[in-house]
Amino acid sequence: MNQYGFLKVAAAVPHVEVADCDFNTSRILALMEEAAGRGVEIIAFPELSLTAYTCGDLMLQPTLLNGAEEALSRLIKKSRKLPLVGIVGAPLRHGSAIYNCAVVFSQGKVLGIVPKSYIPDYSEFYENRVFTSGAGITDEQIRVGDHDCDFGVDLTFEVNGVEFGVEICEDLWVAQQPSSQLALDGAKVIFNLSASPEAVGKHAYLRQLVIQQSARTLSAYVYTSAGFGESSSDLVFAGKAFIAESGHLMAETERFSLEEKLIVADVDIELLEFQRQRNTSFRVNESGSENTVIEMEVPEALQSASLDRMINPYPFLPVAEEQEVCFEEMFEIQSHGLAKRMRHTGSKCAVIGISGGLDSTLALLGIVRTFDKLGLDRKGIYGVTMPGFGTTDRTYHNAVELMQLLGISSLEIPIREACLQHFRDIGIDPNDHSAAYENAQARERTQILMDLANKLGGLVIGTGDLSELALGWATYNGDQMSMYGINASIPKTLVRKLVMWAASKAKTTRVAEILRDVVATPVSPELLPANDEGTIAQKTEDLVGPYELHDFFLYHFINSGYAPEKILYMAECAFAGEYDRATILRWLKVFFRRFFSQQFKRSAMPDGPKVGLVSLSPRGDWRMPSDASARMWLNELEKL
Repeated sequence: MNQYGFLKVAAAVPHVEVADCDFNTSRILALMEEAAGRGVEIIAFPELSLTAYTCGDLMLQPTLLNGAEEALSRLIKKSRKLPLVGIVGAPLRHGSAIYNCAVVFSQGKVLGIVPKSYIPDYSEFYENRVFTSGAGITDEQIRVGDHDCDFGVDLTFEVNGVEFGVEICEDLWVAQQPSSQLALDGAKVIFNLSASPEAVGKHAYLRQLVIQQSARTLSAYVYTSAGFGESSSDLVFAGKAFIAESGHLMAETERFSLEEKLIVADVDIELLEFQRQRNTSFRVNESGSENTVIEMEVPEALQSASLDRMINPYPFLPVAEEQEVCFEEMFEIQSHGLAKRMRHTGSKCAVIGISGGLDSTLALLGIVRTFDKLGLDRKGIYGVTMPGFGTTDRTYHNAVELMQLLGISSLEIPIREACLQHFRDIGIDPNDHSAAYENAQARERTQILMDLANKLGGLVIGTGDLSELALGWATYNGDQMSMYGINASIPKTLVRKLVMWAASKAKTTRVAEILRDVVATPVSPELLPANDEGTIAQKTEDLVGPYELHDFFLYHFINSGYAPEKILYMAECAFAGEYDRATILRWLKVFFRRFFSQQFKRSAMPDGPKVGLVSLSPRGDWRMPSDASARMWLNELEKL
């Protein structure tokens, strides 16, 4: 495991010759050497990979069993200088029975042997003809060569501080998987040695089975299955392998390849530890029973090895193939939540400030969907544009035209004169563009919306998003306040994508054009006068930093539990070639300063539905005192 908590694991699919242990051993050793060169720390091979799975009744022959044991001894001896742990499948005799085993070895020694628990004897499987179930075997010894080795289904292995467990093929498919207990016993990585033949439709189910088991056990799950070279008398083995981590697929092989396969991924052990600590349901079920943990140190993997892990710079965004479904679901969550609030309060109308910017546009689209869902007239939506000192023609015209095209009630209430009067009342020079100058405009707009909603008997719908809440980029008791905030758990990077998606679904070309222009408009509160060209002078990302960076920081601080140094490292990997280390470090410091100092705004935030992965609601996901210190987090960054 490296300094950032990553463990490099591999799943290998070697060529095999049925019942030729010498050939099979040579291919396993070659792939182990290749894996060691890539810095792999633990590598797994398929079920019965020393003999091939499809030996049938030959597996009962002493010649094959003796050959497998001799080949195993040679493999262990020849791989002793490789700085990694190997897990290989082999048939082993114990007493009067033969067991289908996973042999865990390293540095010329067998660490332990795990027998298969569930022996299938249905459909194409007839393993009971040869093998005995290892279910229930604990605290036993099995003879391998000249040594007695630990033997049992409850074994877990700790290598360089990382605990892992092993199960075999059918063990994953049953109602009570051994890996579930292994995870509760402390294993953070599970390896599955398999020989699963192909059948139409089976692959998709297996893929989801692996992903779901990694999610249920809050573990990394490494699965490898037999491939080319197995007998094709009645079955075909396609060489599938997967590496999943806590419900996310990290790597997989191409099926039906005639070539050997080696997939490698860095799994995040620190993330898994954080998830288990946070998940109270997992903690409740953690095993109190004693199991055998075999500990061993192996030489550190190659320090120069690159990170075998795709780090998504936009962690809040769904993957491309899931976006259509996810975006639709997000709008539905927004509208469903608002529908309930309107029904509960008896409101027939909604009031919203429309600026022509991203957030108010997304909120408006959510309100329109809600009214359509409730069968209410869109004229009950009162969109209010409130031109101020920084309003530009671009945002103003987009706001006005969008309201007209969506068929809602449109009002225009300029705030300049009201703000100037307010400046005179409290003694502010209108040329002093201070925080008071800006915040007075935000509060004036909120006052208008609140009072208008009182007059109409409706609700003020908030437009602020998750990124603004994280940074405190909102005026307290101004745009921070509403009667229901439907964007509150949607970060800015996701807001952009949702509005673009809405543009692709728009019923008219002109609505689509406006939505795309809204996305292309620089993010700005438009509280300072426009520049000489009449365009936006106050660009938010110039002041607080790029939202794509802040959303990345937020996700990994809250959802991954990363320390500042690891967030910096991950961001450097994710944004390589786009932002240098100094730039990322600068904005990461801003993130922590603002996140801690602005909690008081989140502590008083209005209700709003959790839509995405993270919520900062003080009633929901995030409980934080408003006067917590950021010193320890900032001190860690100062040392970098």
